[in-house]
Amino acid sequence: MNVHLTPELEQMVQNKVKTGRYNSASEVMREALRLMDERDQMKNMQKEELRKKIAAGLKSLDEGKGVDGEAVFARLEAELDEEIRIEDERILQEQGAHQ
Repeated sequence: MNVHLTPELEQMVQNKVKTGRYNSASEVMREALRLMDERDQMKNMQKEELRKKIAAGLKSLDEGKGVDGEAVFARLEAELDEEIRIEDERILQEQGAHQ
């Protein structure tokens, strides 16, 4: 099998061999393909996990266990506002201690 690479990719392969980690361009390509396959498998697992979470969420909604999204966001905003207020007070206290 012959593979045609752009000059940039060919240089990348040659640079990998020059590091001494790989003995040949074929080893670089095998490693690249193995990593690509590993990445694809990871993406598939992540997609499957997301599908399971969506299914569980939909089941929860069907069972009447949903929450009001507006209320959740309002609570999160209030919590964030409180954290900002506390941090602002801390900064003011530090500034007062340094004067």
